[in-house]
Amino acid sequence: MINLLLIIGVILVVLWLFGLITSYTLGGGIHVLLVIAVIVIIIWFITRNR
Repeated sequence: MINLLLIIGVILVVLWLFGLITSYTLGGGIHVLLVIAVIVIIIWFITRNR
């Protein structure tokens, strides 16, 4: 479960970077992906230490 959170976070960051590189933005959608990815990675770090 914990590794799944990390994988999801990394995928979201990659999609966000792809959106910035190609200049294909969906308004705020790309930035929402970044925020979700950061939250998922923070949750992964917190749950990993338990």
